[in-house]
Amino acid sequence: MTARQPRTALFTVAAVLSLAAALLVSQLARADATPASPATARLAALADDVPSAEGHRYDARDHTGRTMDAAQIQQAQDGTYLAVYHTLLADGRFHAAVATSTDLRHWQRRHDFGPGTHQPSLAHDGRGGYVLAYEKDPRNHIAVRAYEDQRALLAGRAHRAFDAPLTLSRCAEGTPSITSVRGATIQLTGHYRAGCDTDRQLRATLTGFRHWHAEPDRRLDRALRRWGNGGNIGDRAPVELGGRRVVLIEGQRRRGDFGSWATYAYDPSSGRADRLDIRTHGGSRAFANPSATLLTDPRGQPALLVSLFVPEEGSAPGESGQLLYWHKL
Repeated sequence: MTARQPRTALFTVAAVLSLAAALLVSQLARADATPASPATARLAALADDVPSAEGHRYDARDHTGRTMDAAQIQQAQDGTYLAVYHTLLADGRFHAAVATSTDLRHWQRRHDFGPGTHQPSLAHDGRGGYVLAYEKDPRNHIAVRAYEDQRALLAGRAHRAFDAPLTLSRCAEGTPSITSVRGATIQLTGHYRAGCDTDRQLRATLTGFRHWHAEPDRRLDRALRRWGNGGNIGDRAPVELGGRRVVLIEGQRRRGDFGSWATYAYDPSSGRADRLDIRTHGGSRAFANPSATLLTDPRGQPALLVSLFVPEEGSAPGESGQLLYWHKL
């Protein structure tokens, strides 16, 4: 028989645990009250408020009705807007695609990159061409393609291709985001399935479309885990505000719970992240696959466009799917 613990001892333990929890909450509150940087604070001020945006679209779809999940937006030199995104189709596979728009609301799909392609990221190469990266299955890995110009991109005619080996996880490495293209050197970020169990962050370099090096980004992981994210740490994208780089990134509080996804603004200089408090028209509470782009909006004004996926589990009526919205700067 197990001896019964004295009631006073139980009260003492409960009091200690209660105090520890209160201290943890107060520490998080203090961290939340002090922005990681002026740039993260500026990003939060813009990204948090969807109803006051100059324009928005919930459940973004292309002209054929395909959902534009995980959309990332770029603006071409001629002012055309380019979106890369993926859709789960009737064949049971994800298909990445590229679409064009003149108003950020209506999108014309131009090319499907084929089954087993998803989580695409697009970047200018600085020479009139484009670099596209996406996750490719089977054996989920990062694939990189180069296109000589916009016409080649919209036709899907790549002139260079590289499929990265799995070096950090034997199960999956993916969700790439291109951070820079300088000549023959492409810098990317992504995630890897740590222990074939949970997504964690990586950074990688591709040189000359031949040499690949990837390594864990544990500093970024720590910044998100400090906010209580015990699930996956996944998609991310950089943006520059006031000459300082900020990374928008998703974190999942509870593994397997799509309603627990949240978005954070990470400051690479300090290694700290701010949690965004995004407010939609209907009050959706979960947000994933974040990205942001500086562009000229349809009215000709400099603007910040934010792209977020709203999971059904955390959405208000009519708000699930891909959300695009923009604020003038």
